[in-house]
Amino acid sequence: MGLVEELTALLGEERVTEDPFALLMYSKDAGASRGHADLVVFPETTEEVAEVVRIVSRHGVPIVARGAGTGLAAGAVPNEGGVVVSLKRMDRIHEVDVENRTAWVGPGVINLDLSVATQPYGLHFAPDPSSQSVCTIGGNVANNSGGPHCLAEGSTVAHVLALEVVLADGEVTTLGSAAPDPIGLDLRGVMIGSEGTLGLVTKVLVRLLPNPPDVRTLLLAFDTVEDAAATVSGIIAAGVVPAALEMMDQAMAVAVENWLHGGLPVDAAALLLAEVVGETAAVEAEAEVIRRIGTEHRARSIELAADEEQRAMLWKGRKSAFGAVAQTAPDYYLHDTVVPRTRLVETLSQIYEIARRHRLAIMNVFHAGDGNLHPLIAYDSGDPDETERVRKAAEEMVEVCVSRGGVLSGEHGIGLEKRDYMPMLFNEVDLDAQARLKECFDPDGVFNPTKILPQGSRCFDLGSRPVPDGAWV
Repeated sequence: MGLVEELTALLGEERVTEDPFALLMYSKDAGASRGHADLVVFPETTEEVAEVVRIVSRHGVPIVARGAGTGLAAGAVPNEGGVVVSLKRMDRIHEVDVENRTAWVGPGVINLDLSVATQPYGLHFAPDPSSQSVCTIGGNVANNSGGPHCLAEGSTVAHVLALEVVLADGEVTTLGSAAPDPIGLDLRGVMIGSEGTLGLVTKVLVRLLPNPPDVRTLLLAFDTVEDAAATVSGIIAAGVVPAALEMMDQAMAVAVENWLHGGLPVDAAALLLAEVVGETAAVEAEAEVIRRIGTEHRARSIELAADEEQRAMLWKGRKSAFGAVAQTAPDYYLHDTVVPRTRLVETLSQIYEIARRHRLAIMNVFHAGDGNLHPLIAYDSGDPDETERVRKAAEEMVEVCVSRGGVLSGEHGIGLEKRDYMPMLFNEVDLDAQARLKECFDPDGVFNPTKILPQGSRCFDLGSRPVPDGAWV
């Protein structure tokens, strides 16, 4: 029996598709790269996922897990062909333990839906990517996603206690536990951020946090990016770690305001969005510290959100920034490198210089509190010359960030986009160790091949592994 026939016998015709349009849609994520899916399947239970893995592995075909497809680093792009396993139907919230502030959820649960569902209990899931209204918990786990409100609380890895995982041979195991500090090797931590290269996550035990009793949200406008960045450093140095500390430059503010119509001060060189949460007395005191430090660094205006409606409007603008770029050009290319906060100003200056030299339109919006930059290049992918200039500029930007003591990714992952940049940060021994770890979990290289690690990281080169007899390709 062939691969398609075996999978159809397991899942039924409605959950196995070779439809050309579906294959096209599942052959890319929200980034610029496109692959080619040969088949897409939609399991609904852990048992089905395990059997899918056994069947596909027997046929020697690559397996690429997919959530909502909101990734930006081509982590879920099937560039080697094979079977895309969509986990979007595994969207049940299985159990909410209010007393222990945890929940077992399926990988297809939408990030925001989890917080909405736990709102009546006064709880929420802290990681809040800009795509949180559509991205999935499984995708958050795969990329160790962050978000504006992860400055104080940490990214996804800090909010996941355990994972149910299907391994390469179809075995189902649980990594981690409900205990906050289990003994032994942290295999849970290894799986988080592995981008589907080690196994398929079928359930997640998440940590929930209590909703804050009070909140203050401030918008500060500056005449220079330098003053805004200095304010960020000043706030942290003063001992205040806000729930969020976001910055956008003038070009991005203009794009957002043209869509939002929220009265943003678009004549400012930089806007800083700061939010503090907690007990009323504490947030009032911290908001005053932010106001004082902003004034000391020549903020031209400081506005405190008057009510929840205005606060929601400000956050709507921040989280819709990427979409607002569509007014400028049909496509955008986005990096998410990280630099130390003290190197923000000089790094941004070099990023602007790179864009000017390559004659490209660039906008910046980023998590200023932890130095997670999102330089965004607006361009037309239908123009080969411009596309090549974007590629060259993007590589230079990564080199600049790494040379300033930064790292390749803060939350989007490595995927294909930054795979070949890994030697900028890791030497041969580092890459070999990571490749050996991949081998331990996935000896035949079935899961998401050729992602994260560049070719030649280890002698068993995934890109040149022999095709098993009878393989379906």
